[in-house]
Amino acid sequence: MKAIRRLTVRPVLPDPLRPLSDLARNLRWSWHPETRDLFHSVDPECWTASGGDPVRLLGTVRPARLAELAEDRRFLRRLTAVADDLDHYMTGDRWYQAQSGRLPAAVAYFSPEFGITAALPQYSGGLGILAGDHLKAASDLGVPLVGVGLLYRHGYFRQSLSRDGWQQEHYPVLDPHELPLAPLKERDGTPAHVALALPGGRELRARVWLAQVGRVPLLLLDSDVEENDPGERGVTDRLYGGGSEHRLLQEMLLGIGGVRAVRTYCRITGHPAPEVFHTNEGHAGFLGLERIAELCDGGSDFGSALEAVRAGTVFTTHTPVPAGIDRFDRELVARHFGPDAELPRIEVERVLRLGMETYPGGEPNLFNMAVMGLRLAQRANGVSVLHGGVSRGMFAGLWPGFDADEVPITSVTNGVHAPTWVAPEVFRLGARQIGVQRAEDALAVGGSDRWDSVADIPDRDIWELRRTLRAQLVEEVRERLRASWRQRGAGTAELGWIDDALDPDVLTIGFARRVPSYKRLTLMLRDRERLTELLLHPERPIQIVVAGKAHPADDGGKRLVQELVRFADDARVRHRIVFLPDYGMAMAQKLYPGCDIWLNNPLRPLEACGTSGMKAALNGCLNLSVLDGWWDEWYQPDFGWAIPTADGAGTDPDRRDAIEADALYDLLEQRITPRFYERGASGLPDRWLEMVRRTLSLLGPKVLAGRMVREYVERLYTPAAEAHRAMDPDSARGLAEWKARVRAAWPGVSVDHVETSAATASAELGTTLALRVRVKLGDLAPEDVEVQAVSGRVDSEDRITDAARTPLKPVGGPDLEGRWAYEGPLALDRTGPFGYTVRVLPAHRLLASGVETGLVAVPSGDLVEAAGLLMR
Repeated sequence: MKAIRRLTVRPVLPDPLRPLSDLARNLRWSWHPETRDLFHSVDPECWTASGGDPVRLLGTVRPARLAELAEDRRFLRRLTAVADDLDHYMTGDRWYQAQSGRLPAAVAYFSPEFGITAALPQYSGGLGILAGDHLKAASDLGVPLVGVGLLYRHGYFRQSLSRDGWQQEHYPVLDPHELPLAPLKERDGTPAHVALALPGGRELRARVWLAQVGRVPLLLLDSDVEENDPGERGVTDRLYGGGSEHRLLQEMLLGIGGVRAVRTYCRITGHPAPEVFHTNEGHAGFLGLERIAELCDGGSDFGSALEAVRAGTVFTTHTPVPAGIDRFDRELVARHFGPDAELPRIEVERVLRLGMETYPGGEPNLFNMAVMGLRLAQRANGVSVLHGGVSRGMFAGLWPGFDADEVPITSVTNGVHAPTWVAPEVFRLGARQIGVQRAEDALAVGGSDRWDSVADIPDRDIWELRRTLRAQLVEEVRERLRASWRQRGAGTAELGWIDDALDPDVLTIGFARRVPSYKRLTLMLRDRERLTELLLHPERPIQIVVAGKAHPADDGGKRLVQELVRFADDARVRHRIVFLPDYGMAMAQKLYPGCDIWLNNPLRPLEACGTSGMKAALNGCLNLSVLDGWWDEWYQPDFGWAIPTADGAGTDPDRRDAIEADALYDLLEQRITPRFYERGASGLPDRWLEMVRRTLSLLGPKVLAGRMVREYVERLYTPAAEAHRAMDPDSARGLAEWKARVRAAWPGVSVDHVETSAATASAELGTTLALRVRVKLGDLAPEDVEVQAVSGRVDSEDRITDAARTPLKPVGGPDLEGRWAYEGPLALDRTGPFGYTVRVLPAHRLLASGVETGLVAVPSGDLVEAAGLLMR
């Protein structure tokens, strides 16, 4: 019988056990072993049944057991120690508090998904896991971050398989009262709400829930409230679900409603107001519009408000392909803004101009969320060095006249939160060498270039650890495999083979991620006979564990899953290759440590970063990957293997897959399996263990989320906070007026004459030439511009590479024709073909760079030819 109504019955804890409730509600337990061990000891069976979720545990443990624990002095001492540790963690000074300078009072971090723990399933893949790791690392460092997202009542889907291997989706309903959340309440005890205006006089209301992620509050907006009509109640139903209007409403609620939720939270709690707003991908871009509207309500004009908002905004793009960006029809966006809907104070055309693709190659009737994010942020970044370069090329149309390498998008390479992803056994081995506190600091804060203490761990200890982790993975796989086959309709009599699935002494390869086509889930199947030979090799076998979800609307991805599953179902190989459905954080935390090799074979350069290999590396797993994302940046032969790519422009996609699959098989046959199975004089795989050791000691410190967040603080948050403080109302108005004046006058700016002291087309290294330039500034003055010499080596098409930029100084006043003279030295500091040019850029103390306005004046073609700007 089905219940007609569902209630959440909360346990009443005896007074001595009250701290358990606080510990359960702070998600620090998800990365703090002592807290998890404490909850495990409350009731080991209930802990396992609850999936390691303290809130569910406390809701199911027997009252008699709680009464027993309330009298258990040993347990109470442990409880007091863990509660005191949390209090110290929450209130004590950490890395951020020890920094000098005027750091941001607070930073608001917006993301459409957050992967904090399996107990709070609000993530679909890498973007959400990265956002969760960002919050956890910020907490460990003491960065005053406020997270903002949506609470999806169905989360992302749960995945199972049909008998024939087709992906099936299930959407369990999540009750916020059964999650580690608390409603944000006004001071009178009523729930805090935010509201958005919708066309036709309707309203979208959302409740605000609070998840405490260590020191970081995470605000989650939930539209499933009684005040909403059924359509509005479903806005936050599913992550990345619904059609265009549904997604637009989600993103309006995240951005506009999210800012209102932050203001409400700060008003209620006294938390410092954020000086910096960080938009994690374009989904939250509307937050900039809400902040502009706030300033307009305070008396600013739109242009001034735009400059003030840009100064304090950071935008991170995670998408290396245009198809991955949310784009909406112009008319749909227009209908949701203006006098009859949201932000009525701002003209609809101003809203649209921020997101329209008004550049060569763009679709002029589409509103692009990433384009809006870039136009509303003075600072932007990609998530690896390679991805930063890809992003500069992808968005170069927003800065016409500039080479892609000057587009103002930098990069901060992602990292992973080591306390979350490092297996307890790995941590204990490290702590044995340097002590628990130093080990915790090394993983959470980082700061060193290498972990030299790894060199002191005996080979035998590392090898025994690796086998232990592999054996744990084998047990986990068998358990999940058995459950999956039962879901697919298999009877117990059919499943005896699972007892022999995988082997704790066989080289184990992991491949787990989302299943878009560019990640090439089935590249390993390209030559099935060759793969089968590798799996069944009599002396050097391999075994592969695969997991991943295809988007519910992606039938192509589902077909890839089915193809892999059908191969893994073959009785010849099913003990050596398995597909595990319902990939998520709980599975990942077992999978990364238990694998010897982490495989990644995307189409280069479509992997923006790809952090799963980082998590594997922190557990002593070696990477086998295409040189894409972070691996392109940090690959060394000590850390694993690079799969050669055939990514030339003329390569047929099918042929490319064939070439790269062959390269993968060759690496496995000729280099990887021999190294894993060969034994040295000690009876151990010495050369393999040396690679594990170097991965841990040299790569480990690089891949930390602590390193990543420190970079954000130093390179993006602090400069953004300084720019925000400098942009007082008068300064913002002055900058907006200056930009308008410069744009109007720019057609009158030109380079009129260039000459140097060079008499010939060749010169010796170290020579300094005198450069003299005459420019027309029209209605502008020298203080409005910077005249630069740009010089460097030139390629076969006379393009300057690795350019150096030298400001030239004005000499005297304008001549009779209104031209200004500029002079400066030109150092010939490189051998070989050398070239230079000159250009004029707008210059203002409040610009982040001269490229910011997208305006530039360069010599005409005739002038270049007459000046002879190349030296060979």
